[in-house]
Amino acid sequence: MRPLIAVIGRRAESVPILRFSATLAAEAICEAVYAADGEPVVVHGVAADPITGLEFRLRRFDGLLMPGGQDLGPERYGQDRAPQTVDVLDFQDDLDLGTAHAAIALQIPTLAICRGMQAVNVALGGTLHQHLYETTVNHRNEVHDVQVVVGSRLHAVVGAEHVSVSSYHHQAVDQLAPALMVSATAADGVVEAIEHRHADILGVQWHPEDLHLTSVTDAALFADLVERAQKRRDNG
Repeated sequence: MRPLIAVIGRRAESVPILRFSATLAAEAICEAVYAADGEPVVVHGVAADPITGLEFRLRRFDGLLMPGGQDLGPERYGQDRAPQTVDVLDFQDDLDLGTAHAAIALQIPTLAICRGMQAVNVALGGTLHQHLYETTVNHRNEVHDVQVVVGSRLHAVVGAEHVSVSSYHHQAVDQLAPALMVSATAADGVVEAIEHRHADILGVQWHPEDLHLTSVTDAALFADLVERAQKRRDNG
């Protein structure tokens, strides 16, 4: 049986094919997990209380994927809200920050993408840049290069010092949480990947699901997650 990969759902107030609010996951995320021989399962955040029982619910999964999404509320890391910070959803912040804590407590293999990576950093005491102003690198809808730290876990996974990535974000890691290490950066210094010093967590700022069918290094991230999840499953 394929290892079960929990994909944390995203709350939407409405979608065209449904009459009510919805818990969503990007098809590309699920396709990328499935292509790597994992079984993606979208985890619904309980509207009334997204935190209580979350660790118990996630315990049954072999791996965890924290996807991208809207802006994380700056109140979560001690800042006032800038005008560029929009679409903050307290429910989603509660769910994602709680998921990050649960991932560490359970030692569950985790891949955190874009907002997911930012949530891990904030959950562990880090902060974010609320808005990236224009630099030599376009982070908001472009493929650009990142430099991978030699000797990092990410380097072992992708097998390269430079990779091209599909980027779509305007917030980014500022102050790094003490429990984390930087695994990759963009040419303008933006943190592009992190890993936990002890827990089985790897995070990337880019969207590997965008190019997983054509990019060997992006596909490797999902293959690595599923491989780690399979080992957890085999070890019971």
